[in-house]
Amino acid sequence: MNAQQEILVLRIVGTGKYFCSGYDIASIAAPDEQEPLPFGDVVDHLEQAHPITIAAINGGVYGGAMDLCLACDFRIGVRHAEMFMPAVRLGIHYYQSGLERYISRLGLNAAKRLFLVSEKLDAQTMLETGFLTEHVEAEDLMPRVDALSQAISQMAPIPLLGMKKHLNRIARGALDAADLQRDIKRAEQSTDMQEGPAAWKEKRTPLFTGR
Repeated sequence: MNAQQEILVLRIVGTGKYFCSGYDIASIAAPDEQEPLPFGDVVDHLEQAHPITIAAINGGVYGGAMDLCLACDFRIGVRHAEMFMPAVRLGIHYYQSGLERYISRLGLNAAKRLFLVSEKLDAQTMLETGFLTEHVEAEDLMPRVDALSQAISQMAPIPLLGMKKHLNRIARGALDAADLQRDIKRAEQSTDMQEGPAAWKEKRTPLFTGR
């Protein structure tokens, strides 16, 4: 996926009653079984993926699924969605990158409420804490995700993907200033930098090429 630079949007869509019930608890109880790729690494790869990511949350989000959603750039949920982090109840100590995601996305107070109390939160509270970007009626979920995907796909790819990367790094306190300057210069030297203002002046939709 990262090798296909033309892909600007990646959507994770749940079906059925829940978005995702989280990590396989049975596998946690069998520590001798080696994971091919630790779950935290999977979520880290999703956060670092170059496309803009959207989680279409159709219902409950539990355990590790919450971190999966937090790794996405946008989280659109239905009004009957809910979330619950049972790690402490299961004797699990969360991994570093996951804790950092909760802090950077939701803040310390919300993270403590989720991890230390294992409180179940409804969709309105998910919105208020910043977990959800927005919530919609169930029948409007995919139309809204489609509209957001369409809007993103019309943006200039070089600054779009560059700023996603650097915003995430800034949130983690891990900005690579030299890489940021390289991406700024690349955008300035692109043909899209000429196309954007031209289209604005001519009152037409820009035709960006990512070059």
